[in-house]
Amino acid sequence: MHNIAANIKQVQQRINRAAARTGRNPADITLVAVTKTHPLETVIAAYQAGLRHFGENRSEEGGPKVDALTDWLAGDRLEPPVWHFIGHLQSRKVGDVLGRYPLIHSVDSLKLAERINRLAERDNHPPVEILLECNVSGEAAKYGFNLNHWQNEPDKLKTFIETVRQIETIPYLKLNGLMTMAPIVTDPEQTRPVFKSLAQLFDRLKQELPQFPWQHLSMGMTDDFEVAIEEGATIVRVGRALFGERGK
Repeated sequence: MHNIAANIKQVQQRINRAAARTGRNPADITLVAVTKTHPLETVIAAYQAGLRHFGENRSEEGGPKVDALTDWLAGDRLEPPVWHFIGHLQSRKVGDVLGRYPLIHSVDSLKLAERINRLAERDNHPPVEILLECNVSGEAAKYGFNLNHWQNEPDKLKTFIETVRQIETIPYLKLNGLMTMAPIVTDPEQTRPVFKSLAQLFDRLKQELPQFPWQHLSMGMTDDFEVAIEEGATIVRVGRALFGERGK
């Protein structure tokens, strides 16, 4: 197993330096350890090394892992972990995610938001904190609300703002920010326009809808999280820099 404690320290140092470059407080940035394809033993080691926020991409893999860690911690008066669902969420998988993940990063349609609400109400779950996934890069393979070139397409922005208004009225959801996935590139600087675009959209929503809570910008992964922090990320999703290459 990789030296997780040393890796955490190194990643945190990188977060601190990136925050310092733009005068931000590193304490305002949450490191989510992406444990996709990594076994429970790795998650436990990361927890023992001080991590508390974990992210999974797939409900069928993540669910048993969330439950197993809960069982491992049972009876101990330790700070519980916070699980983030960060992958594409299919409507038929919503029931598997509710009750396990307090924060869903990847709500990408009004229909999905309404599905989450119906099942949360039906199964008596507390309100679910969500982020809206926005495709600001224009990549066809990416999920999310289509907001590529939103700055120059007022109708696209208007439609999105109206959708946000509708989602905010849904009783079992707590809308708390935005998320995006940047393209995979060789130079992290190439991701900066994507992160800048989401940050600008975030600021625009704060202006247009100041009555709503706008807390989180989830953007940046192992190869580009420092650029994301410089552009305003409050959550970074890091796997490989902590745990090495993923298994199959």
